[in-house]
Amino acid sequence: MKWSTINSILAASAVVSAFPAIEKKAVFANPSANGTKFTIDGVTKYFAGSNSYWIGFLTNNADIDLTMSHVASAGLKIFRVWGFNDVNGGGNGVYYQSHSSSGATINTGANGLQRMDVVVAAAEKYKVKLIINFVNFWDDYGGMNAYVKAYGGTKTGWYTNAKAQSVYQAYIKAVVNRYKNSSAIFAWELANEPRCPGCSTDVIYNWADASSKYVKSLDPNHMVTLGDEGMGVPGSSAYPYGTSEGTDFVKNLKIKTLDFGTYHWYPGSWGMANTDTAAWIKAHADACLAAGKPCLFEEYGVSSNHCATEKPWQAAARSTPGNSADLFWQWGDQLSTGQTHNDGNTIYVGSSDFQCLVTDHVKAIG
Repeated sequence: MKWSTINSILAASAVVSAFPAIEKKAVFANPSANGTKFTIDGVTKYFAGSNSYWIGFLTNNADIDLTMSHVASAGLKIFRVWGFNDVNGGGNGVYYQSHSSSGATINTGANGLQRMDVVVAAAEKYKVKLIINFVNFWDDYGGMNAYVKAYGGTKTGWYTNAKAQSVYQAYIKAVVNRYKNSSAIFAWELANEPRCPGCSTDVIYNWADASSKYVKSLDPNHMVTLGDEGMGVPGSSAYPYGTSEGTDFVKNLKIKTLDFGTYHWYPGSWGMANTDTAAWIKAHADACLAAGKPCLFEEYGVSSNHCATEKPWQAAARSTPGNSADLFWQWGDQLSTGQTHNDGNTIYVGSSDFQCLVTDHVKAIG
């Protein structure tokens, strides 16, 4: 999702501690795709989860531990986090990679990937599984435009820019090798909501094919997914069903090194009605059934009337064959610095919406 960057929640409230890279030998069964279902810790069923773009940017280890403990105690199993934080030149606060005309520097220091080390360690502790992505289409936390500013070209040209792709793959290598032996990894994600407006769908298809093959060459034991919004699917002539943003959901499912499909849903932003949701879910689930891969309803949200609106969405997601899990946008918690960012879609721990959309949802899954 695209949102306005909120810096207040990222203020340091404790001394940052250094954590080493996760380099343990894997002695566990990794999450996997089992037909159109997911298997986690030996259990094949429907799963629920959430999104937290901010957790890897926190500087108080106790806040990270608290958040992950709440996720686990709520019964959620999959947690999607931002694995990128790109800046141009020097960075203030937490950042993961700095870009300049002379190249990129990956920040493995105490205000860099050591923050993600804490997240991964907490997920291991509480047996939560993470989706970690590598770059943002949107400009929040740098995104593809951070590459463009440093290496030239255009945002739509990012997918075929040789220098940008070289830097992108170097970053993938650093992140994947750092965490691939962790029991916390659910899947690697190529990007958050990749688009290429006005482009042939071949552009993102070819990039996703090459990039997912590269990830698999580094880590053949974990799943890889695209992270797209699911645009380009049969069922309607309405905007999100088309390919004007350069993605073709059905076509991309054919990439052998992508293990499952992702799709998002923000009807208010896309000129759709809340009542269009069941059809959107079914269109993607049908495509996943045809491809023999799971579908992940990866982001969804509305800015008001959360329970009344989203509860039927969750019921549809649970009951539609081919749809395998859902992650609401976004997780909200009370940290040492106060409440986490409320973008209007946030569901806070302990709220009535949390009871409705988390506690009751998990109970319905069983």
